[in-house]
Amino acid sequence: MPQAFKDLFSSLPSEEDWITASFRLYQGFWLSPRLFKGILTCQNHFQAHPSDILLVTSPKSGTTWLKAILFALLNRAKYSDSVSQQRHPLLTQNSHDLVPFLELNLYLGQENPDLTAIASPRLFATHMPYSLLPQSVRDSNCKLVYLCRNPKDTFVSTWHFANRMRPEEKGQIPIQEGLDKFCRGVSVCGPYWDHVLGYHKASLDMPEKVLFMMYEQMRVDPHVHVRRLADFLGCPFSKEELRDGTVEGILKMCSFDNMSALEVNKRGKLWTGAETKWFFRRGEAGDWVNYMSSEMGERIDGVMEEKLRGSGLKL
Repeated sequence: MPQAFKDLFSSLPSEEDWITASFRLYQGFWLSPRLFKGILTCQNHFQAHPSDILLVTSPKSGTTWLKAILFALLNRAKYSDSVSQQRHPLLTQNSHDLVPFLELNLYLGQENPDLTAIASPRLFATHMPYSLLPQSVRDSNCKLVYLCRNPKDTFVSTWHFANRMRPEEKGQIPIQEGLDKFCRGVSVCGPYWDHVLGYHKASLDMPEKVLFMMYEQMRVDPHVHVRRLADFLGCPFSKEELRDGTVEGILKMCSFDNMSALEVNKRGKLWTGAETKWFFRRGEAGDWVNYMSSEMGERIDGVMEEKLRGSGLKL
């Protein structure tokens, strides 16, 4: 990290994070050293194209699933027959490799990564809060797809993932300790509610630019929401595609059962050191009840009710 970044980072308010380092509060959001460096580098150097598509999530909100769906949706013409489908990239590559994070991958180690090989429309992912997006993203006509997940399930998924990432000698983080952090807003790119509200407001102000989606609604009726995605991105399904089962084919390929059974998602590792199988834990809505008491759930509900009051958003 350049000295100027280090000096700024060390001057910011701090909290112990969920894994090994300390978070710093930067412009209202809690960032790890890696995220801080990646976000500032991306802000300074990324130039958005009008045709770019950014998938945005708060961590542990269904990112892996929607990355796969978006990749399959945008590349469906290349893999439309049975022969080409057998060499579909999703069968041999993890969706996090196919849809790279701007701040956690492309701009983490270099100021000007070579993006020339990425075909248009370029598909990227980010966990950046709306207010921290590069100015070129906000100024251009690129499109943002935001996926929001129930905060209780997001918390439980975050807690599980953090414990897998923690060094053995540090032991597991107790769920109550994790809950205290989450309810104080201390999580990656948190507070969770401010992350969600930033994009929710943007979607109301600029519906042609920002699509706000709910994970639980996608789980209930994925067919409708994949068609909605295609319409928003300007690549609607034709009558022939709808008749031939193209939507169903995408959903089957990107299903939890199919993705979690692939060799690349059972034994692979990402650049972060995380094992790919860690991204396929349950993929269910309402799983929080298996780990939290009703009182713990009510605590998160109470925080959300207070923080979202007046926004028109209910989670």
